[in-house]
Amino acid sequence: MTAKPQQIATTLLERAGRTYADEAGITLRDKPAPLFQVLVLSLLLSSRISADIAVAAARELFAAGYRTPEKMAGAPWQSLVDALGRGRYVRYDESTATRLGQAGQKVLDDHHGDLRVLAKKADGDVARADALLQEFTGIGPVGADIFLREVQAVWEWAAPYFDKRALTAAADLGLPGDPAELGRLADGRPAVLAAALVRASLDDDLRTDLG
Repeated sequence: MTAKPQQIATTLLERAGRTYADEAGITLRDKPAPLFQVLVLSLLLSSRISADIAVAAARELFAAGYRTPEKMAGAPWQSLVDALGRGRYVRYDESTATRLGQAGQKVLDDHHGDLRVLAKKADGDVARADALLQEFTGIGPVGADIFLREVQAVWEWAAPYFDKRALTAAADLGLPGDPAELGRLADGRPAVLAAALVRASLDDDLRTDLG
């Protein structure tokens, strides 16, 4: 018997229901530091590198104290390269270190050190928030999707947010392709379901089990 969408979603939440922010050790709140940490994570996940390595690199950066835009903007470039190297983020370490420093400075210069200012500028318009995020060097459409997918847990005006990758995975699993319908299957945790769908897109065995 074919599983019903709610059964699939519930199983998916149980099996793969962890956001990338949580995996990176970010205690997500609508506060300047954790929002900036999600921006850092989104930038790292944007590169052609495995999610595990990107998350490990984020954890190394945060462990080194680079958790705020002030700390990141003021970090010695080599220290950022070294932290990325400890996370095995070596293919793009030098260019990414530069972009991280630039991101910290841009948050300070354009958003007074607080990405809630970006949210205020967007004024509830997700497309506007997407455009503002893409003004950061190193944050393109994929990075903006990742950021919005993760922060919808605290920016409820952005929810439900399911990017193309999550929607493609949903279709493969027989789930609705409409974000609002997916949101209703998320048990009040659209960010977790979105992350679980992305994880399923990367895990052949999980897709087979759910199929």
